[in-house]
Order: sequence, then C-alpha cells, then structure tokens
Amino acid sequence: MSEPLVSFRNVSKAYGAVRALDGASFSIDAGEVVALVGDNGAGKSTLVKVMAGTIIPDTAEIVFEGRPVRIHHPNDATALGIATVYQDLALCNNLDVVANLFLGQEENQGSVLDEVEMERETRDLLAELAIHPRSLRVPIGSLSGGQRQSVAIARSLLGKPRMVILDEPTAALGLAQKQQVLDLIKRLQARGLAVVLISHNLAEVFEVCDRVEVLRLGRNVASYPCDEKHRDDVVAAITGARMISAAASS
Repeated sequence: MSEPLVSFRNVSKAYGAVRALDGASFSIDAGEVVALVGDNGAGKSTLVKVMAGTIIPDTAEIVFEGRPVRIHHPNDATALGIATVYQDLALCNNLDVVANLFLGQEENQGSVLDEVEMERETRDLLAELAIHPRSLRVPIGSLSGGQRQSVAIARSLLGKPRMVILDEPTAALGLAQKQQVLDLIKRLQARGLAVVLISHNLAEVFEVCDRVEVLRLGRNVASYPCDEKHRDDVVAAITGARMISAAASS
C-alpha cells in the first residue's frame, strides 16, 4: 500500500488538567475527502489547528509523503501544501473579489499593483472552479454567503496546496448555497486535492466524503467509509452510545 499524503499520529495537547487531544491520529490520501466529526469538545478544532500550525502539540508524529516533518507555525503548514479555510472566512467585506483573493499575496509590476494580471488569474481560477460572482469588482460583502465561502476556498488554492482543510464551510448557509459549496468540494477532489471537512451535518458528510473519522474526548473512537449503512454507527460513536453499549455487553 502507498503511504498517505500526510498522517498525524499520537497527537496530544493539554491545557492544564484539560486534555483537548489525547493520542489522536489522522491520515489522508491525495484525492481523498475525509470528514472529521464529533460533538462539541471532541477535539476537532484543536486537531485542525495542529494541522494548520496555529497550535503546537505536546506530542505528535507527523509524516508527509513518507518523511517525518514538524509543523510549529502556519508557514510550516503552508510550505508543505496545507491550506486552511476557517469558519469566519477572514474576508474584507469592503474589498472586491480580486482584492480579497490576493489579500497579502498581491502581484506587482515594479512598484505598482498589477491589477490586470490579478483580475485575469482570478477570472481563470473562479471559472475553473465553476464560481460565477456577478462581478469581480463589487464589494465581496454584497455577494451571497455561498459565493463568499467559495471565494475564500478559491483563495486558499493560490499557493497550489496539496491538502485543504474546510472548517464548517456550510454553517449558516441556505440550502442552495450549501449545495454550491458541496459541489465545490467535489471539484477540489477532482483536482487531486486531499480535503478535510469538519462538519456537524452528517447528510453533507455522507454526500461528499469518502471516509468519516469520529473524535470523542480528544481520542479516535471510530472510522467508517461514507456508506449510508454506517450512519447510525457514526451517530452512536459521536454520542458515546457505542461505548456505553460495548461496556454493558462486557
């Protein structure tokens, strides 16, 4: 079997007496979409921040394409090709689509911003991802929630990442806007990207993901292929009912 694109093993993080992660593990292949699910306090956000380099774990073994690596800063994750789109999107509503896409990564021609080239690249990238805002030059705050989310995801692709982490990308979106984002996840997979989806919506998880990993109290408690026959098993693992049942039968 080939090595995963990236694997995180024995990841632990404590805040005083509180263990946010307690030996958690996660791996993903190129071109695979994996959901990371669990109840509030399960450790999902902490594990994502370890992957993104915004939290340094107490212990962790990280292997990228078969070689050990360290991720102690967001720049380390970026250098490996790991991009993260957080739930708050970090967009500037008063700036247009082009300015938001290249925010902090502006292209220059001499000492002047190369607006023509940035607009061309924006148009090409959005077209490739089937994202069609009514204009590239309107304030992004005037776009729908689904389009803003899509632009945030598109921005993460400028650095040509190998893996994209999406933190609750459909939260607070309407049905049509949610479907727009789910279709975009499928297109990211078609580009060969590994996609980590953090979501509370199991219907969305089972629509777009290949595998679901369940965390509970900072530990891995279950892993299932995204087949409808496993939906009740996933719910039981999230709530702890599976553990209670196993204890009762022993």
